Amino acid sequence: MNMIFICLLLFLIQSSLDVYGFTVSHVGIAHTNRLTRLLSSQLSNDEEDSGAAEGSNPHVPNVLLVECGFGNDSHGQNATKAAMRACRNAIEFNSISIKKIVPGGYDAMKLNVILAVPSIYQHTLDLERVKTVFPYGDVKFVIQDGGMIAPSGRIIESLGDKNDDMLIVCAAVQVGY
Repeated sequence: MNMIFICLLLFLIQSSLDVYGFTVSHVGIAHTNRLTRLLSSQLSNDEEDSGAAEGSNPHVPNVLLVECGFGNDSHGQNATKAAMRACRNAIEFNSISIKKIVPGGYDAMKLNVILAVPSIYQHTLDLERVKTVFPYGDVKFVIQDGGMIAPSGRIIESLGDKNDDMLIVCAAVQVGY
């Protein structure tokens, strides 16, 4: 009985730490989540272009949740299509009362979107089109090398294929204010 109680208590502690952006390693030392470190250390392309100073405040200083998804384009090698599908996948099964949890509601909501895209297809990414996936919020993007290229098994020229690459993009959407 005592062992069950201790296991339940450890589970609840770890769950509480996970909610606040911490994970517990196998030796019991709390460390920050890799995603949080990435978001705080990388500036989005827009911020770099606007000359934001290094070490400036993150776009979403008060993180409420992080949603993850993936999307692919099986034929046509379209990074924008795969990124839009990844973002939709990240947010599509949520029903969040933004007006209750974000001071200022939808007008004050901020989204930091990390897209992991294979480097050889990043130049084809249209972020303005990807931004249309999000009905609300001030959206900033961080693009990094990642995702995957897998063979689709066939080239279908009528679908826009230049090769048999199937393009897969991963998305992490940080929501807050």
